[in-house]
Amino acid sequence: MGNHTFMRLDHVSYAVSNSRRVATVQRLGPQLGGSVHDGGRRPRLGTRNFVLPLEGGTYVEVVAALDHPASDKAPFGQAVRRRAEDGGGWLGWVVSVDDIAPLESRLGRPAADGHRVRPDGFDLTWKQIGVTDVLEDPSLPFFIQWTSDPSHHPSLDEPAHIAAVACEIAGDKDRIRDYLGGDVASPVEGSDIQWVEAEEPGLVAVHFRTANGDVVRID
Repeated sequence: MGNHTFMRLDHVSYAVSNSRRVATVQRLGPQLGGSVHDGGRRPRLGTRNFVLPLEGGTYVEVVAALDHPASDKAPFGQAVRRRAEDGGGWLGWVVSVDDIAPLESRLGRPAADGHRVRPDGFDLTWKQIGVTDVLEDPSLPFFIQWTSDPSHHPSLDEPAHIAAVACEIAGDKDRIRDYLGGDVASPVEGSDIQWVEAEEPGLVAVHFRTANGDVVRID
């Protein structure tokens, strides 16, 4: 696939139950030396999230399933709820593309429309594809094409002084490479992938460089 050079790591998702949402946000912010703010609700997906902007146009989202029928119907809501019921933790990694059409052709299905209403009322919009594949193999990323103006990307919500410098992934490297279209390194430029062994496939941990230069591992 020729468009893999336009892929980049967009964000990493950390799933929690509603009962653990506040505690997780209060823990992650001080651990990394940043501010985690309310990102709003995604009605179609049955979730709400909190956002920690990172350097390099990426961000961390802490996401929880709402007590809403959409969280049982939408694949992303299902994935969040399943991870939270397993105790919570990293849900996965998300790769942004400039044009999602080639992925629709390769995966044989249309992208789904998504939107999130921020607390300030702005409606952030995007297209996404691949969440059903993540449900089957949590080591795979899913893909997103933002349709809102780039100035509204969540990484720009606040000044960022933290960077994701490494992602630990347990999974089939060849399958992930093929899924991305032939190149694992391209989407995570500036952040190393460390292949690790784990009981279950998926994003195992993320290493962050904090504002004071320390590297913190969050699993």
